[in-house]
Amino acid sequence: MGLSVVILAAGQGKRMNSDLPKVLQPLAGRPLLGHVLRTAQALHAERTIVVYGHGGDHVQAAFQDQSVLWAHQATQLGTGHALMQAMAQVPDGDTVLVLYGDVPLIGVETLQSLVARADAQTLALLSVRLSDPSGYGRVLRDNSGHVYRIVEHKDANRKEALVNECNTGFMAASAASMRRWLSELKNDNAQGEYYLTDVIALAVKDRVAVQAIEASSELEVLGVNDKAQLAQVEAGYRRQRAQQLMAHGVTLIDPTRIDVRAEVTVGKDVSIDVNVVLVGQVHLGNRVQIGAGVVLQDVSIDDDSVIKPYSILESARLGKRTQVGPFARLRPGSQLADDAHVGNFVELKATHLGVGSKANHLTYLGDAVVGNHTNIGAGTITCNYDGQNKWQTEIGNEVFIGSGNMLVAPIHIGDGVTTGAGSTLSQSIEPNTLAVERADARKLHGWKRPKKLTADEKRERQAKARLPSR
Repeated sequence: MGLSVVILAAGQGKRMNSDLPKVLQPLAGRPLLGHVLRTAQALHAERTIVVYGHGGDHVQAAFQDQSVLWAHQATQLGTGHALMQAMAQVPDGDTVLVLYGDVPLIGVETLQSLVARADAQTLALLSVRLSDPSGYGRVLRDNSGHVYRIVEHKDANRKEALVNECNTGFMAASAASMRRWLSELKNDNAQGEYYLTDVIALAVKDRVAVQAIEASSELEVLGVNDKAQLAQVEAGYRRQRAQQLMAHGVTLIDPTRIDVRAEVTVGKDVSIDVNVVLVGQVHLGNRVQIGAGVVLQDVSIDDDSVIKPYSILESARLGKRTQVGPFARLRPGSQLADDAHVGNFVELKATHLGVGSKANHLTYLGDAVVGNHTNIGAGTITCNYDGQNKWQTEIGNEVFIGSGNMLVAPIHIGDGVTTGAGSTLSQSIEPNTLAVERADARKLHGWKRPKKLTADEKRERQAKARLPSR
């Protein structure tokens, strides 16, 4: 028996007060529906069908690279009606599993348990016990504990409303049976909608067992209907990811102050300080230390490296025993070989820094290749852009670049070169050379510092500096 996953994602999400469709609202940098699709992929289903409605063009465009089938619910007439739109693409021999595009944290293991219980004689239902079940459909059991019905909150009587076992909406059943039950749904309820939950009573009527499996936590079945709930789920997601990191041996100085939006792999004895953000694909080797306020996006950092506070690294690769920061920025294409150092207020873009090389202070290196054991002085800039084209700077091994140098690319600086402080170099330099290029100094004898002007004097000078009007 194959598996067909149907994700109901047609809701407008009016309470979001947003032009963005509800299932495209971001959670940890990924749309809500993206989280659900990733979970569905982990189930290895034969097909995944997304039922879309409001903002459908935007929803489809956001996932055009995914292997997904689409079903359109032109008019939102309830969850049962939504599932009807997808069933034409589901073979009778399959098990059909129903997911929701606005419930992003449902666990793979939970769904695997649900699918494993479903067959031609059993409908598997996911329930959850809540201290405050307001707004949720109640799971009703008979005196023997068997599920016989689900009643929506608005349709529940006083006794039914006291039940705290709630329906999550997740269910799995034989596709042939589900198709039959959907054809029998009625909309004679407070909302005038076709409730998917009504198939429970129809299954009982057909003598099909309804087996309710309780979710492991409330968090994994929380839906998102407004920005407050989105923030609540986001906070829960952060807690989950922090727990996962600590389970892999990572020391988190404060687990409540880390934001993991990445697929993270870690070595042993990694330490992460507060307010760190991880995005994309991040690898941290053994004994890596990440300082406070660091942002890492699509970064690989090898063993024994230290990223000091408030540094931002994007699409960068760092070797062993590297040091970066504080307040450094590594832009895409930056690579640090083993033992390289990048210091405070240094920016690298598409630059390779060789083994043991250093750029420790107030420097910009763009489109540069720097050899091994080279020192870049404070305030040095590679002038890589002429207004139209980007050019590369090549610096050899064991070079000493003086402070305040302007290296006008394209330029090649050979091995063993030393450059004088304050030099502007625009021609390539042969190995083992001292290069100094400075303008002649001027000395103005008798020069006096400007005196402090009155407000009227300042206005008069400012007026004289203005260009004449045309």
